[in-house]
Amino acid sequence: MSLKIECLDVGKSYAGDGVTTNAVQHINLSFSKGEFTSIVGPSGSGKSTLLSLIGTLDSPTSGKILYDGEEIVKKNKKAISDFRFEHIGFIFQQFHLLPTLTALENVLSPLFARKVPYNKIERAKEVLEQVGLSDKENSLPSQLSGGQQQRIAIARAIVHKPDWLLADEPTGNLDTETGERIFDLIQELNQQEGCGVFFVTHDPKLAVKANRMITMKDGMVLSDKKGEFA
Repeated sequence: MSLKIECLDVGKSYAGDGVTTNAVQHINLSFSKGEFTSIVGPSGSGKSTLLSLIGTLDSPTSGKILYDGEEIVKKNKKAISDFRFEHIGFIFQQFHLLPTLTALENVLSPLFARKVPYNKIERAKEVLEQVGLSDKENSLPSQLSGGQQQRIAIARAIVHKPDWLLADEPTGNLDTETGERIFDLIQELNQQEGCGVFFVTHDPKLAVKANRMITMKDGMVLSDKKGEFA
């Protein structure tokens, strides 16, 4: 179980054509499992980069990120992959469902090559029920609405019960009403499962529903507020 994430003077830069771009810089933040954190800011402010770093999809060029005091990205690729599988679930703006697989098979896909201490099909059906789509388990993505596809993607993200759920603009391709339902579902999972949630969004109406809101600009944290904003 991963209970705490610490970002210690974290920076990420990219070099190209003789120019260095600082995607994020001087990030000092800590997060506790169970928190629901929204991350807001204009395009290019570093929100998605920060999420990729926290999710171990990328590594910092300066500073370090600790998970319960351990620097996971210093380990070998298999250890990083195993950590990510055990502790982190991802939800993206694009649903990334495999078009030739049914809803149930898409939810199962992270488990295909893994040994787990539970029945994979039973677990997949359980999380489909959690997201309200038990009746769609045999449907292909093309037979589902955008909101339903995102629910399948959420079920896939939580199938191994992650400690942290990282959502990068998960409502960006949805209409307002559907987006609010997706937010409510993620909030419900946060409360029921106790997972920490990082919710990157451009929608201020959703951002203020979190119990912590981080505002970014030009790769830096402008503010970090806790409490009720709504």
